[in-house]
Amino acid sequence: MTQSPELIPGLPEEIALECLTRLHHLTHRVATQVCSRWRRLIHSKEFYYQRKQTGKTHKTACLIQSLPVHPGSDDLKPVGAPRCSITLFDPVNETWDRIDPIPKYPDGLPLFCQVASSEGKLVVMGGWEPASYQPTNDVFVYDFTNQRWKQGKDMPETRSFFAIGEVEGRVLVAGGHDNNKNALSSAWAYDVSSDEWTELTRMSQERDECAGIVIGGEFWVVGGYRTESQGGFEGSAEFYELRTGEWKRVEEAWKTDRSARSYLGIDKDGKLICWAEKDPRVRDGVCAVQVSDRTVLSGSAYQGGPQGIFVVEGQNGKLKKVEVVDEFCGLVQSGCCVEI
Repeated sequence: MTQSPELIPGLPEEIALECLTRLHHLTHRVATQVCSRWRRLIHSKEFYYQRKQTGKTHKTACLIQSLPVHPGSDDLKPVGAPRCSITLFDPVNETWDRIDPIPKYPDGLPLFCQVASSEGKLVVMGGWEPASYQPTNDVFVYDFTNQRWKQGKDMPETRSFFAIGEVEGRVLVAGGHDNNKNALSSAWAYDVSSDEWTELTRMSQERDECAGIVIGGEFWVVGGYRTESQGGFEGSAEFYELRTGEWKRVEEAWKTDRSARSYLGIDKDGKLICWAEKDPRVRDGVCAVQVSDRTVLSGSAYQGGPQGIFVVEGQNGKLKKVEVVDEFCGLVQSGCCVEI
């Protein structure tokens, strides 16, 4: 029987593995070209969790952000919705980058698409076709190892403005509305590794324009409204337990008449908060992404006002304004944290 080649000639396997886990994630694409064994290892789920357990992963905020309009371009006076892309922002070093466009949408992401991360990969789902405004069931997965997009299995149901979150390698979606503007109570889980969808039990009620957030391994769906009460946001929430496969309802979890979708956050004790009530600089159009002990926050003081981007440092809750270069000053629509 032919033995597999050593990971690094002359080194014990455990030391060679430790060396490879120390590689910066930006070098993984080149490292996978060294040999087939390195390629299989670096692409494996086990390698990701080895890096995570030993503190070698890197967390960053992924933001769905409108592209800037440059003077002299044809888009100086754009018609219709802005074009959006995915921005990476490191709140520790305050560095910015941008992911290559999805090949199917080279000129901008689907409008109102949702984003989540799972096991070091970025998942983009749903939204509206930029040209026709028709809802799409598309699913795309970005692999930071080879820095490429692949198309996943379509969402089983067409839905817009739904809640999204990731728990234990699965991306969960719930609520939103269908093509006829009927609010939905259905929920599904997408396994990124197997590229398969599993239907979950339904929530206790329909929830259109609800917000999704993960707290302590539980997927919470907050607020939203029923079909017959469009725009009448409710204060209840419910969370899904993977262990039991059941939803649990919480009354008056959201204690404001604002849409949870735009203002939802978590405080240091894991309780729901409304960011608009925390600082006058983020009263409108808020997007919050928690990255370890920091929160990346965008918003404006009033409707139509200039957007600011802030980092909430540690547990003191103070907002520090970030100086943003023109290339990354576009409006932030939504976002998530990805651990690469």
